[in-house]
Amino acid sequence: MPHLFKISGSDLDNPAFSARFASGIAAAAKAGQAPIVVHGGGKELTELLTTFKIETRFVDGLRVTFGPARDAALMVLSGLTNKRLTAAIIAAGADAIGLSGIDGGLVRVEAMNPALGFVGKPVQARSELLANLVAQGFVPVINPMSLGFDGEIYNVNADHVAGALAVAMDADMLTFVTNVPGVLDGQMQLIPTLTATQTNALIASGVISGGMIPKVKTALEALAAGVKQVRITNLDGLAGGGTVFG
Repeated sequence: MPHLFKISGSDLDNPAFSARFASGIAAAAKAGQAPIVVHGGGKELTELLTTFKIETRFVDGLRVTFGPARDAALMVLSGLTNKRLTAAIIAAGADAIGLSGIDGGLVRVEAMNPALGFVGKPVQARSELLANLVAQGFVPVINPMSLGFDGEIYNVNADHVAGALAVAMDADMLTFVTNVPGVLDGQMQLIPTLTATQTNALIASGVISGGMIPKVKTALEALAAGVKQVRITNLDGLAGGGTVFG
């Protein structure tokens, strides 16, 4: 079964990080893990919006995306970010192919909230399309721009796309690659495994705090959506490490 990896665009803004991530994905492919990569956008999208004089606003962590902002997101996510990461993985030795949720109707979405503009939530994924690519030895590199049933293109949270694809592909694991080794306990030691109940208790006690809270909540949301196991790790833990939620 495949292994989904989700990487944020903000991390990919660092060329050294991108190169190490690409090497880790190539190694996973050679080890037979059948990796599938989902990535987000980064500061380049905000910079392009600034250039176009388009306001950047977020509501509950989601970028408000009306027509011009949606088109800018399409340029950055499906263009520069996706092709640069695909090229890096190929250079690292894997046979990568860059896609969006639009291509082949890979991810079909519905509008999440009219106040957010063209922001979608995944409701359907073509697992057989990805399965065919993986069977041929490709590493799909997927950006979250996706296709609505109304024919419109939507910007979608990359975490949501990664979770939807992990469920559709019956993936062994969904790994969120970040700049932290995983969840740390009160003595700053890595916690290798956590249940949802344990995680919520650690949030309530303050052991999990700050920027780790949204990371673990995303992991729990993926589990609730049907993903078998979810992991948070950094580049050093790509081959095996981090905190596994299950």
